[in-house]
Amino acid sequence: MDYNFKKLENKWQKYWKEKNILNKKFCYKNKKYYILNMFPYPSGDGLHVGHSIGYIASDIYARYKKSKGYNVINPIGFDSFGLPTEQYSIQTGISPNITTRINLKRYKLQLLKLGIFFNWERKLTTSDSSYFKWTQWMFIKMFNSWYDNTLKKARSIKILIYEFNRNGNLNINACSTSKRNFNAYTWKKFNSFEKEKILQNYRLAFLSKRSVNWCPELGTVLANDEIKNNLSKRGGYPVYKRKMLQWSLRISAYSERLLNGLKTVNFTEKLKKSQIYWIGKKYGINIFFTLKNNNNIKVKIFTNKPYSIFGVTFILIPLESNFLKKKNIKNFVDKQYINKVKKYLLTFKKSISGIFTGNYVIHPFTKNEIPLYISSFIKDDYNLNSIMCIPAHEINSYKFAKKFGIKIFEVFNKKKICINSSILNGLNIKNAFNYINKIILNNNLGKISFNFKLKDAIFARQRYWGEPIPIFFKNKIPKTIKKLPLLLPNIETYLPNGNSPLTRAKFWAWDKNKIVYTDLINNKTLFSLETNTMPSWAGSSWYYIRYMDPKNKYFFVKKKKEKYWKNVDLYVGGIEHATGHLIYARFWHKFLKDYGFVSSEEPFKKMINQGMILGNSAIIYCNKKEYISSSLLDLKEKKKLQEINIDIKFLKKNNEVDLKKINNLCYEFNNSKFRLDNGKFICDRKTEKMSKSKYNVVNPDFIYDQYGADALRLYEMSLGPLEKYKIWDIKMINGIFNFLKRFWNFFHLKGTFYVDENSPSIAELKLLYKTIKKIISNIESFSFNTPISEFMIILNKLRKIKCYKRLILEPITILLSFYAPHLSEEIWYKLGKQKSIFFAKFPFFYINSLLEDEFNYPVTVNGKLRFKIKFKKGENLKNIENILLNNKNIIYYLNNNKPKKIFILRNKIINIVI
Repeated sequence: MDYNFKKLENKWQKYWKEKNILNKKFCYKNKKYYILNMFPYPSGDGLHVGHSIGYIASDIYARYKKSKGYNVINPIGFDSFGLPTEQYSIQTGISPNITTRINLKRYKLQLLKLGIFFNWERKLTTSDSSYFKWTQWMFIKMFNSWYDNTLKKARSIKILIYEFNRNGNLNINACSTSKRNFNAYTWKKFNSFEKEKILQNYRLAFLSKRSVNWCPELGTVLANDEIKNNLSKRGGYPVYKRKMLQWSLRISAYSERLLNGLKTVNFTEKLKKSQIYWIGKKYGINIFFTLKNNNNIKVKIFTNKPYSIFGVTFILIPLESNFLKKKNIKNFVDKQYINKVKKYLLTFKKSISGIFTGNYVIHPFTKNEIPLYISSFIKDDYNLNSIMCIPAHEINSYKFAKKFGIKIFEVFNKKKICINSSILNGLNIKNAFNYINKIILNNNLGKISFNFKLKDAIFARQRYWGEPIPIFFKNKIPKTIKKLPLLLPNIETYLPNGNSPLTRAKFWAWDKNKIVYTDLINNKTLFSLETNTMPSWAGSSWYYIRYMDPKNKYFFVKKKKEKYWKNVDLYVGGIEHATGHLIYARFWHKFLKDYGFVSSEEPFKKMINQGMILGNSAIIYCNKKEYISSSLLDLKEKKKLQEINIDIKFLKKNNEVDLKKINNLCYEFNNSKFRLDNGKFICDRKTEKMSKSKYNVVNPDFIYDQYGADALRLYEMSLGPLEKYKIWDIKMINGIFNFLKRFWNFFHLKGTFYVDENSPSIAELKLLYKTIKKIISNIESFSFNTPISEFMIILNKLRKIKCYKRLILEPITILLSFYAPHLSEEIWYKLGKQKSIFFAKFPFFYINSLLEDEFNYPVTVNGKLRFKIKFKKGENLKNIENILLNNKNIIYYLNNNKPKKIFILRNKIINIVI
């Protein structure tokens, strides 16, 4: 009987769907195990094999845990808001709503074909109003919160306002943008607009002017990872720094807790290091430099190298510093320079630029005059207001000093001994660090401090397809909308034009209860709504909580259900999300914990980063608006040009690009010039991460048709350890497919299904139990590749000894079902089982049966290993000695000598002394 994978896979997928076998009620007395994959965004390209590796691995572990008696959930959903869907709508003119619905159906079909037991009844999509209603609710909660540094938690803004009315902000220890001291009397004198302006400095969701990466051609703000060489990765357009009024989340308030939380989670060291670096705690001291001619104005400078203070020859102030607004400084600021730099800041940051302010500060020790410069030539990693520059020991400061003719001298030598440093001369830098800190503190010249690299997160996009921000503006004061969800309006075109697409909406005004016609805005009874939308990471920051209680209409999660599932036991996703999604989700979770909505401090107990599957990308080269065939360029020329990935579906034979296709389907290439080589446009190929953003994905549909889902599941796991990078090579799948056929045929002797009902021998049971033990060990350590070889080994051994015993084959089938569920389900059915193999208990085995009854003793003569000999465990020592003396090997090594002593260490070693 042939292995007809198409027939049996269709059969069992239909059965699983009809019986809805996952939708069973839990016994909440059982232990729980919550497994979760990072959910995908449903693009038009559908699922690719790089996605499925994580889904397959988590499914194997979920099935394993289920067989061990755990209540397991392995839910699925879709991160359906965001730029990719909107870009598709721009290209096609089809509404993102319609596009998303079509794509969701395709994704679900592909995932069902894989045989993955997701809890589909828990499915959610971030663009569904029943979901993003709660995302909006949480944003409002953040807007109405501030962070109390003393209690180390978020609290209601009402408490803060109450305190302002009693004492002003004199006793407030809060995380704030800037602190303007005032008492209760002054606070009460402020009008509503002034009060709100102050509150914006404290709110966890707040408005502020931020420098952003602005791409005029794409009409939106870009994240740092969407830019390369000052050009957008999508289309290769110029990107500029621009100050914009943006919504932000005060994630910096949680820096310390985000750092400390890493001690309590089971993440890889690599992942932890990424987060530690991103959070970036830096210990040091704030040193005060007094402005010349005005002792009341001090420049506060953070440094973690106070021992280098005698080498300071100038100070740099960033363009955004509030210090520039001070009266004494303002008159010297070159506005033309600042405007120029702000416009082209990404370029200027790599060039040496600056302007002398005309002001000096006084060095706190030497009393020398130190010039103040404004510059864009400053790393903004640590939210620093200003930096003290020691050009002899810092490369950037050295370049700046050389250009502007500023003094340079060393303050420590190659042996790290201080020189040219007055009171520090002769000390090593470690001792100098402690000594100078003590002097600074004793003389009130500074304060011990620490800084964090983590910045407040921009929480707005000038795009359509995202959660509407539930805010309207009354007399320029932001007010929250109580009636949720706030739905997106219909618009005629999604093409960005520099403003948010919502500014073009005909119905986007608020009248206290509903959205009305935009032209009716009068700022008395009808008000303008916020036109930016939330970023794509908003919905993905808390989705794992909603899976616990997805149908709840009254709250985002019921306390009882949250307390049971608590947090994710195993989270599977790419390490590329270590500094984005993971930071945001951990921050969001801690905020909800502050109000008691969740019971754990961390959202994810353990995380595994599946290694990327590498694909073969197509690369073209761009010089402004002209694209040049790679065959016309040498290596040096290519390095100077912008690299752009194009979809591999646009390729003909021999890496030729189909220009007709690419022009019709990609609007960013419209009206572009292509320089051809003999009438052809050739691209380069590059092995890199398989990703939709790289346009190099392989669709699993082809593999389903050729080999089946079970073969794909086993093949993806066989590529290597889950965490490692793997190169996709479809040729290797034939070996896996042949194994599945051999396994099938083993049960079908001469074309009919057959098992032996006789009891297995001790040797056969040992073979089974050893396999079970190894597979447990491998699955528990997430080594999903090694059990595949174990399956092959035991199948070969069973065939060799012609063992067809039911009591051997049933447990093997259960183990294989974690990997190849369709084939295993069919065999399970043929074995006469009424229930699905999904409900089968993990095979039991006797650990004692794995213990050998013999021990192979190493025998040494005068300390040298000569041979090995087996004796039964517990054998009488005198018998061992007698047998040894008559053994031909020992007779040879004794060479007619009598042994002086025979040492026998039971079940360890035998040593003979002659």
